[in-house]
Amino acid sequence: MKSHAQLARDFLADENRADWHNETIYTFRQKRDTTVASIPEWELMRQAASDIKDHVLANLDQYLEQFEANATANGVQVHWAADALEHNRIVHQILQENRISRVVKSKSMLTEECKLNEYLEARDIEVVDTDLGERIIQLKKEMPSHLIAPAVHLKREEVSKLFHQHLHTEKGNADPTYLTRAARAHLREKFLEAEAGITGVNFGVAESGGVVIVTNEGNADLGVNLAKVQIHCMGIEKIIPRLEDLGIFLRLITPGAAGQRTAIYNAHYHKPRTGTSMHIILVDNGRTEQLGRADFRNSLKCIRCAACLNTCPVYRRSGGHSYHATIPGPIGAILMPGKDLEAYGDLPFASTLCGACSDVCPVKIDIHQQLYRWRQIILEKQHRLSPKKLLLKSSLPFFRRASSLETAGKFMRQLLRLIPRQSFLHQKSIWGLHRDLPDAPKQSFAAWYQQNKAHDKQR
Repeated sequence: MKSHAQLARDFLADENRADWHNETIYTFRQKRDTTVASIPEWELMRQAASDIKDHVLANLDQYLEQFEANATANGVQVHWAADALEHNRIVHQILQENRISRVVKSKSMLTEECKLNEYLEARDIEVVDTDLGERIIQLKKEMPSHLIAPAVHLKREEVSKLFHQHLHTEKGNADPTYLTRAARAHLREKFLEAEAGITGVNFGVAESGGVVIVTNEGNADLGVNLAKVQIHCMGIEKIIPRLEDLGIFLRLITPGAAGQRTAIYNAHYHKPRTGTSMHIILVDNGRTEQLGRADFRNSLKCIRCAACLNTCPVYRRSGGHSYHATIPGPIGAILMPGKDLEAYGDLPFASTLCGACSDVCPVKIDIHQQLYRWRQIILEKQHRLSPKKLLLKSSLPFFRRASSLETAGKFMRQLLRLIPRQSFLHQKSIWGLHRDLPDAPKQSFAAWYQQNKAHDKQR
């Protein structure tokens, strides 16, 4: 598997795409800032949401049991899954029991995390993702590159070519309206044929036993309401205590995501319709383990709004696929090492630690601090000094005495003037690949200061 640095280099090889991707993603951040500036109580809501999530995480077992009891009383069948495999088996069992072979699914990062599509397709069940962006990457056989805009890395000309191949649209017609209408006609057939609708869950309300799904396209509602079986796949951290709390989170999630005041559809599901069945699968898949990590517990507050991706300079320039993970960007760089440190140990280093991600997080996750903590853990587990620490440690004798530091400075200035720059900057040097060295100064700052100080006295 390629590392983030290698995959980012591949993405940056196409400079036009990298520039376009950077500008497109940052538009989300700018819209977010405009909307947030118009909400005077924004910071109060952030703090309230963070406090609610702290309370939930401290009492997660109780709220999950309350949620299960209320959902069951509503006629909902509640299932528990310890990991991705158990989640997939439960979904498959529900489909088998109802003799279902055609499923429509709305966007769900949890089902992406569990690789549900691949599991069901291997068992001859047709799964069609119905979000426009999600359907595009499903046809392209790729992972999402963004939490709310999974196909944001693709240009409309590429989508046109893909739709011509799979949906038989006009060759070369890249008009967005035309392509959207073609996708709508294609998906409408799938909705009408489907026997089950699968969705993710944005929030589960313990007080009511209901689930809430936030969308802009309405496809989740259509899939669930047309099918005879509805399945909602929910991470256990998505619980909130009361309906009263929900208003805060609904006001936070969409400005953070794309700068909207509110989503077009906020759908609430509490019980099955007459003649149908409703299932909720509560999934752990490493969340309890993350809950037990004091330094990283706050990451479970995440509401998957993607605000941290939209502001991150590394994500914007390197693309979502460079993270080689289901959840990209800063929040993914915290969550994924907890699942597999060896596979995702490079991700915490894909950050400038500028703190912009923490600043925009609507639930106040200390993202950049957790990234720094993962770096410390990784280096400790590797039982070796980082090159930076090794360099600083070897430089310690020079820093202890001003005279030795001055001598070392003179030596390095002479060295930089005598040795060709290519000796430091070459294709095998990761640091020097996209950097240049400044010209070596003729004298140290201390010498310059003394010289100019003497000139000032003479005046």
